[in-house]
Parts: sequence; C-alpha cells; structure tokens
Amino acid sequence: MSGAENAYELHQVSFAYESEQSVLDGITLSIPSGSWVSLVGPNGCGKSTLAKLLGGLLAANAGEVVVEGTVLNRETIHQIRPRIGMVFQNPDNQFIGSTVEEDIAFGLEGRCLPREEMIHRVRKYGDKLKIGHLLSKHPSELSGGQKQRVAVAAILAMEPGIVIFDEASSMLDEKACGELLDIIKEMKQSGEYTIVSITHDAEEIMYSDRAIVLLDGGVAADLSPEDLFHDDALLQSCRLIAPYRIQLVRELAKLGVQVPPLQRDEEVTEALWQLHLNK
Repeated sequence: MSGAENAYELHQVSFAYESEQSVLDGITLSIPSGSWVSLVGPNGCGKSTLAKLLGGLLAANAGEVVVEGTVLNRETIHQIRPRIGMVFQNPDNQFIGSTVEEDIAFGLEGRCLPREEMIHRVRKYGDKLKIGHLLSKHPSELSGGQKQRVAVAAILAMEPGIVIFDEASSMLDEKACGELLDIIKEMKQSGEYTIVSITHDAEEIMYSDRAIVLLDGGVAADLSPEDLFHDDALLQSCRLIAPYRIQLVRELAKLGVQVPPLQRDEEVTEALWQLHLNK
C-alpha cells in the first residue's frame, strides 16, 4: 500500500455525459489510505459514475482527482491505473480466459510478468480466494459466488493498493453475498488495501469505516455507518433499511431493555435469550 496519507482526494469534481445534465457536481471528499468506505445513495445518484472516475475509467469535466498524492490526468493515467482494481456487479463481464487459471493470468500477461511469477500469483490468489480447485474449470461451470471469487482473485493477483467494488454483490444470492463480505473483511484486516464499496447492502455498509451518501449528484452526508442507520430521513432518501441487529436494539429499547450496539449475529441471539430469561 502507498505511503500517502490519503488514497483519494477529490476537489470540486464534476462530470456530465455528453448532452446531459451534470451527474456529479462539485464533489469534494477524501478517502484515507487503508480505510474501507461505502458509497451509498438511491439509483441514479451518480455512484457508479463516481466509481469510474475513481478507477480512472472516466475523466472529470472539472475539478481534480488525486490518487495517492498524484493528480489523475492524461499524463499520469498509465502510472496510476495499475494501482487500482475494480470488481463489477456482473462477473461474467470480466471473464476473458477459457479457464479460471487463464482468466486470473490474463491481467498478469498484460503486465509482462515472468512466467514463474505469474504461476506463483495464480496459485497464491487462487488459494487465498478458495478457488484453487477450480483453476481448470470453464467459467460456465461455476456458480455465481464462485465467479465473483474468480473476478476478485484476478484483480488481487495484480496486487493493486486500491480495490473498488461497484455493486459487486447485487447479482449474488444471500450465501454468495455473505462470502463476498467475508472476503472484503479479510482484505480490510490485512491492512494491504484501500477499499471503496458502491453498495445497497446494509451488512456491507455496516462493516465499513465510513458511509458517504450521494444525493442529486453531490455529497449529502459523510458519517459512520452506525450514524447512517440511525438517521431515518437519510435511510429513506437512500432507499436503505437498517440491519436487523440495529432494528433489534431499537425494539429492545422500547421494551426497556438496554443493550450495547450489536455487531454480530451471536450477540443478537444472546440479547434475545437474555430478554427471555428476564421475563
């Protein structure tokens, strides 16, 4: 990971597609290196456009995007882009190779890495993402969750310091969503990555360090996930529902049962059990 204090600094960034009204207007924010930030908001608020600006896939019409201390522009894009990995919502759109192994290796070939290093990284990240046994499989043989694991492995194999998840869980079932969340949590705990999640998933948001709320092309709020989930007006604007554990704390408080904020499912079970014992 870079030694820069902030992975991103955006100064009055605006963007509009051709002949359209501005999608983003005057965005100013910073994302510290090593942090996990969730970008949230209703459909059409500009989240995915902002993700593409952060990933260097689009260029701002106005303002400045600074990545790990370097201004992102035409001269620096080829230097900066290898530092950033992006995982999209449909893993099928990211497959290139005819096998999982080829797919993970594809980006490494583009970096002209020695064959021994490529083999090492394919095996390393295949094992890390628990897909080592799938390396010889064709992508069509994989489940949705397995495909997304392959997509993540292909990105991590290129060893970026910043990873952007653009609605990466939106097409997955509940089990696969949980598996993807575990992967992101492990990435955070490793201290090797700055993580930006564009998401509607309450559990994913809850585990991040910060939530940046986009509304009408601007930053409406920058706050902790817990504060977000206690702000009913913001939740309604973002079309979000608080996680079950937070709803439970509120309901227990109405019954006169005071419990600390719940962070894990086991704590939810314990709180309900204590309530039963105290009846």
